[in-house]
Amino acid sequence: MDKYGLFGFPLGHSFSRKFFSDKFLRENIDAEYLNFEIPSIDDYLSTLDANPTLRGHNVTIPYKQQIIPFLDELTDEARAIGAVNVVRVSMLDGIRYLKGYNSDVIGFVNSLKPLLRPCHRKALILGTGGASKAVKYGLEQKLGMQTLYVSRTPKSGMITYDDVTAELIHEYSVIVNCSPVGMYPHVDECPLLPYDSMDDTTLLFDLVYNPEETLFMKRGAEHGAVVKNGLEMLVLQAMASWEFWNEK
Repeated sequence: MDKYGLFGFPLGHSFSRKFFSDKFLRENIDAEYLNFEIPSIDDYLSTLDANPTLRGHNVTIPYKQQIIPFLDELTDEARAIGAVNVVRVSMLDGIRYLKGYNSDVIGFVNSLKPLLRPCHRKALILGTGGASKAVKYGLEQKLGMQTLYVSRTPKSGMITYDDVTAELIHEYSVIVNCSPVGMYPHVDECPLLPYDSMDDTTLLFDLVYNPEETLFMKRGAEHGAVVKNGLEMLVLQAMASWEFWNEK
Protein backbone atom coordinates (compact mmCIF):
# COMPACT_ATOMS: atom_id res chain seq x y z
CA MET A 1 0.00 0.00 0.00
CA ASP A 2 1.34 3.43 -0.94
CA LYS A 3 1.76 5.96 1.83
CA TYR A 4 1.43 9.73 1.84
CA GLY A 5 1.66 12.03 4.82
CA LEU A 6 2.30 15.30 6.58
CA PHE A 7 5.54 16.40 8.25
CA GLY A 8 5.45 19.09 10.93
CA PHE A 9 5.57 19.77 14.65
CA PRO A 10 3.24 19.92 16.41
CA LEU A 11 0.49 18.63 14.17
CA GLY A 12 -2.59 18.30 16.36
CA HIS A 13 -5.67 18.48 14.16
CA SER A 14 -4.66 17.67 10.58
CA PHE A 15 -6.87 18.87 7.75
CA SER A 16 -4.66 17.04 5.25
CA ARG A 17 -5.03 13.62 6.87
CA LYS A 18 -8.83 13.80 6.87
CA PHE A 19 -8.95 15.23 3.34
CA PHE A 20 -6.81 12.49 1.81
CA SER A 21 -8.25 9.67 3.91
CA ASP A 22 -11.73 10.66 2.70
CA LYS A 23 -10.45 10.95 -0.89
CA PHE A 24 -8.84 7.50 -0.81
CA LEU A 25 -12.00 5.93 0.59
CA ARG A 26 -14.33 7.76 -1.83
CA GLU A 27 -12.24 7.00 -4.92
CA ASN A 28 -11.21 3.47 -3.86
CA ILE A 29 -7.50 4.34 -3.87
CA ASP A 30 -5.30 1.76 -2.12
CA ALA A 31 -3.26 4.21 -0.04
CA GLU A 32 -3.08 5.75 3.42
CA TYR A 33 -2.18 9.22 4.70
CA LEU A 34 -0.25 9.49 7.97
CA ASN A 35 0.92 12.27 10.25
CA PHE A 36 4.69 12.37 10.84
CA GLU A 37 5.15 14.59 13.87
CA ILE A 38 8.94 15.00 14.08
CA PRO A 39 10.45 17.21 16.81
CA SER A 40 13.43 18.12 14.60
CA ILE A 41 14.04 18.30 10.85
CA ASP A 42 17.09 16.11 11.57
CA ASP A 43 14.61 13.23 11.98
CA TYR A 44 13.35 13.66 8.42
CA LEU A 45 15.57 11.25 6.49
CA SER A 46 15.37 8.49 9.10
CA THR A 47 11.56 8.76 8.96
CA LEU A 48 11.70 8.32 5.19
CA ASP A 49 13.96 5.29 5.66
CA ALA A 50 11.40 3.77 8.02
CA ASN A 51 8.60 4.31 5.48
CA PRO A 52 9.88 2.96 2.14
CA THR A 53 6.42 3.02 0.52
CA LEU A 54 6.02 6.77 1.10
CA ARG A 55 5.31 8.30 -2.33
CA GLY A 56 4.86 11.91 -1.29
CA HIS A 57 4.11 14.18 1.60
CA ASN A 58 3.06 17.64 2.65
CA VAL A 59 5.14 19.93 4.87
CA THR A 60 3.84 22.35 7.47
CA ILE A 61 5.09 24.54 10.32
CA PRO A 62 7.97 24.82 11.15
CA TYR A 63 9.68 22.92 8.31
CA LYS A 64 8.60 24.62 5.06
CA GLN A 65 11.99 26.32 4.81
CA GLN A 66 14.11 23.94 6.89
CA ILE A 67 13.37 21.00 4.60
CA ILE A 68 14.89 22.58 1.49
CA PRO A 69 18.53 21.45 2.07
CA PHE A 70 17.35 17.82 2.19
CA LEU A 71 15.76 17.94 -1.28
CA ASP A 72 17.35 16.95 -4.59
CA GLU A 73 15.32 19.34 -6.74
CA LEU A 74 12.98 22.32 -6.40
CA THR A 75 10.52 23.66 -8.92
CA ASP A 76 11.33 27.17 -10.11
CA GLU A 77 8.32 28.46 -8.19
CA ALA A 78 9.29 26.76 -4.92
CA ARG A 79 12.82 28.13 -5.27
CA ALA A 80 11.55 31.66 -5.92
CA ILE A 81 9.18 31.47 -2.95
CA GLY A 82 11.80 29.97 -0.66
CA ALA A 83 9.39 27.52 0.93
CA VAL A 84 8.17 23.99 0.19
CA ASN A 85 4.92 22.39 1.31
CA VAL A 86 4.83 19.39 -1.04
CA VAL A 87 7.52 16.76 -1.63
CA ARG A 88 7.35 14.00 -4.23
CA VAL A 89 9.31 10.86 -3.28
CA SER A 90 10.49 8.70 -6.18
CA MET A 91 13.28 6.31 -7.10
CA LEU A 92 15.91 7.24 -9.67
CA ASP A 93 18.32 4.44 -10.61
CA GLY A 94 17.54 2.76 -7.30
CA ILE A 95 18.21 5.92 -5.27
CA ARG A 96 15.56 7.96 -3.48
CA TYR A 97 14.88 11.29 -5.19
CA LEU A 98 13.07 14.15 -3.44
CA LYS A 99 11.45 16.98 -5.40
CA GLY A 100 9.97 20.01 -3.64
CA TYR A 101 6.95 22.02 -4.77
CA ASN A 102 4.80 24.82 -3.39
CA SER A 103 1.05 24.32 -3.70
CA ASP A 104 0.21 27.03 -1.13
CA VAL A 105 0.57 29.68 -3.83
CA ILE A 106 -1.89 27.82 -6.09
CA GLY A 107 -4.47 27.46 -3.33
CA PHE A 108 -4.11 31.04 -2.14
CA VAL A 109 -4.29 32.75 -5.54
CA ASN A 110 -7.26 30.70 -6.75
CA SER A 111 -9.14 31.30 -3.50
CA LEU A 112 -8.48 35.06 -3.32
CA LYS A 113 -8.86 35.95 -7.01
CA PRO A 114 -12.69 35.88 -7.22
CA LEU A 115 -12.91 38.50 -4.45
CA LEU A 116 -10.57 41.07 -6.00
CA ARG A 117 -11.86 44.40 -7.30
CA PRO A 118 -10.09 47.24 -9.16
CA CYS A 119 -9.54 49.05 -5.83
CA HIS A 120 -7.44 46.14 -4.54
CA ARG A 121 -3.94 47.08 -5.69
CA LYS A 122 -1.88 46.79 -2.50
CA ALA A 123 -1.79 44.22 0.30
CA LEU A 124 -0.52 43.91 3.85
CA ILE A 125 0.88 40.50 4.80
CA LEU A 126 0.64 39.72 8.52
CA GLY A 127 3.39 37.32 9.60
CA THR A 128 6.68 36.32 8.04
CA GLY A 129 6.74 32.50 8.11
CA GLY A 130 6.82 29.98 5.26
CA ALA A 131 3.18 30.47 4.27
CA SER A 132 3.66 34.22 4.02
CA LYS A 133 6.35 33.69 1.39
CA ALA A 134 3.89 31.87 -0.87
CA VAL A 135 1.30 34.59 -0.25
CA LYS A 136 3.80 37.34 -1.14
CA TYR A 137 4.80 35.51 -4.33
CA GLY A 138 1.17 34.98 -5.31
CA LEU A 139 0.16 38.58 -4.68
CA GLU A 140 3.12 40.06 -6.54
CA GLN A 141 3.91 37.59 -9.32
CA LYS A 142 0.45 36.15 -10.02
CA LEU A 143 -1.85 39.06 -9.19
CA GLY A 144 0.40 42.07 -9.83
CA MET A 145 -0.10 43.68 -6.42
CA GLN A 146 2.29 45.61 -4.21
CA THR A 147 2.87 44.10 -0.79
CA LEU A 148 4.16 45.10 2.61
CA TYR A 149 5.06 42.75 5.47
CA VAL A 150 3.80 43.47 8.98
CA SER A 151 5.86 41.90 11.77
CA ARG A 152 5.58 41.89 15.56
CA THR A 153 9.23 42.89 15.83
CA PRO A 154 11.06 45.57 13.82
CA LYS A 155 12.86 44.08 10.80
CA SER A 156 14.41 45.54 7.69
CA GLY A 157 11.91 46.08 4.89
CA MET A 158 8.92 45.52 7.16
CA ILE A 159 6.66 47.55 9.40
CA THR A 160 5.27 46.68 12.82
CA TYR A 161 1.64 46.58 13.91
CA ASP A 162 2.10 49.97 15.58
CA ASP A 163 2.78 51.40 12.11
CA VAL A 164 -0.57 50.28 10.68
CA THR A 165 -2.70 53.43 10.56
CA ALA A 166 -6.14 54.18 9.15
CA GLU A 167 -4.45 55.84 6.17
CA LEU A 168 -2.39 52.71 5.51
CA ILE A 169 -5.50 50.51 5.67
CA HIS A 170 -7.14 52.64 3.00
CA GLU A 171 -4.07 52.35 0.78
CA TYR A 172 -3.38 48.66 1.44
CA SER A 173 -6.98 47.48 1.28
CA VAL A 174 -6.18 43.74 1.08
CA ILE A 175 -4.94 42.25 4.37
CA VAL A 176 -3.81 38.63 4.56
CA ASN A 177 -3.26 37.03 7.96
CA CYS A 178 -0.46 34.46 7.64
CA SER A 179 0.14 34.30 11.39
CA PRO A 180 -1.46 31.74 13.74
CA VAL A 181 -3.08 34.52 15.79
CA GLY A 182 -6.74 33.66 16.34
CA MET A 183 -6.32 29.94 15.61
CA TYR A 184 -8.11 27.47 17.90
CA PRO A 185 -7.90 27.35 20.90
CA HIS A 186 -6.90 31.04 21.04
CA VAL A 187 -10.11 32.17 19.39
CA ASP A 188 -10.36 35.39 21.44
CA GLU A 189 -7.20 36.83 19.86
CA CYS A 190 -6.71 38.78 16.66
CA PRO A 191 -4.00 40.90 15.00
CA LEU A 192 -3.84 44.39 16.48
CA LEU A 193 -5.19 46.58 13.69
CA PRO A 194 -7.41 49.71 13.44
CA TYR A 195 -10.49 47.71 12.47
CA ASP A 196 -12.77 50.75 12.81
CA SER A 197 -11.02 52.31 9.80
CA MET A 198 -12.10 49.43 7.53
CA ASP A 199 -15.03 49.60 5.11
CA ASP A 200 -16.54 47.72 2.19
CA THR A 201 -13.39 48.22 0.10
CA THR A 202 -11.34 46.28 2.66
CA LEU A 203 -10.67 42.60 1.95
CA LEU A 204 -9.50 40.37 4.79
CA PHE A 205 -8.19 36.89 4.01
CA ASP A 206 -7.24 34.64 6.94
CA LEU A 207 -5.15 31.53 6.32
CA VAL A 208 -6.60 30.20 9.59
CA TYR A 209 -9.67 27.98 9.06
CA ASN A 210 -10.34 26.82 12.63
CA PRO A 211 -12.48 28.55 13.84
CA GLU A 212 -14.47 29.11 10.67
CA GLU A 213 -14.82 32.81 11.50
CA THR A 214 -11.80 34.19 13.32
CA LEU A 215 -11.95 37.33 15.43
CA PHE A 216 -9.86 39.02 12.71
CA MET A 217 -12.62 38.28 10.19
CA LYS A 218 -15.45 39.12 12.58
CA ARG A 219 -14.07 42.51 13.57
CA GLY A 220 -13.45 43.45 9.95
CA ALA A 221 -16.90 42.29 8.84
CA GLU A 222 -18.49 44.47 11.53
CA HIS A 223 -17.19 47.48 9.59
CA GLY A 224 -18.22 46.20 6.17
CA ALA A 225 -15.05 44.37 5.12
CA VAL A 226 -15.28 41.34 2.82
CA VAL A 227 -13.77 38.35 4.66
CA LYS A 228 -12.70 34.80 3.82
CA ASN A 229 -10.96 32.02 5.73
CA GLY A 230 -8.31 29.58 4.56
CA LEU A 231 -10.42 26.43 4.13
CA GLU A 232 -10.86 26.67 0.36
CA MET A 233 -7.16 27.47 0.02
CA LEU A 234 -6.36 24.27 1.92
CA VAL A 235 -8.63 22.20 -0.32
CA LEU A 236 -7.12 23.69 -3.48
CA GLN A 237 -3.53 23.22 -2.33
CA ALA A 238 -4.29 19.62 -1.31
CA MET A 239 -5.73 18.92 -4.76
CA ALA A 240 -2.59 20.40 -6.31
CA SER A 241 -0.44 18.22 -4.02
CA TRP A 242 -2.08 15.10 -5.41
CA GLU A 243 -1.37 16.28 -8.95
CA PHE A 244 2.30 16.86 -8.10
CA TRP A 245 2.68 13.41 -6.54
CA ASN A 246 1.19 11.76 -9.60
CA GLU A 247 2.63 13.83 -12.41
CA LYS A 248 4.24 11.87 -15.24
